[in-house]
Amino acid sequence: MPARVQSRHAVKRDDLLDLNDVLQHPGRKLAVDISTELPEEAELDLIKPLEGYLEAVSTGNILMITGEFTTRTVLECARCTGPLEVDVKFEIDEQFPVEGVPSSLSSQDYARVAPDEPFELFDGNSLIVEQLLRQGLLLSMPMQPLCEFGWDGPCPVAAERDATKPDAANGRPEFQNLSNLLKPEEDAT
Repeated sequence: MPARVQSRHAVKRDDLLDLNDVLQHPGRKLAVDISTELPEEAELDLIKPLEGYLEAVSTGNILMITGEFTTRTVLECARCTGPLEVDVKFEIDEQFPVEGVPSSLSSQDYARVAPDEPFELFDGNSLIVEQLLRQGLLLSMPMQPLCEFGWDGPCPVAAERDATKPDAANGRPEFQNLSNLLKPEEDAT
């Protein structure tokens, strides 16, 4: 399901948020509630939709976008690789340069977002909502999520996995002869 944007303003596509009115009238604010399951992200396993709000305002030179979002997702425990449900909460606080003169101040020009992002976040003056939310979510995910046992506690899943691994000492015999090359030589004195 694409991002559902609730606003008093018309949105042409479900995943685009038209920010032209904000850009052409510095100081005007747009606030929207958003709910999405990020359907384009196959590697994310969301249990709950990503929900929150975005607010956008232009100063004339800068477009400021702020917001706050929450979701619940399934990750893999860094120790035992078991499934782990994690609540993720993050804030968005982005600024994008604006070029041109707002149309409310000049009939000769109009304001345009001039993003310098390595990947596309805008289609003209419309924000690609799911791209921005994906970026915020991925940056907020824990690097090494851990189950209730953590690194120090006795984890039954990790213990079972380690018990089924082959013993390194009983490895392939042809490599066993080479293992003495890794040992430091004893002094001949």
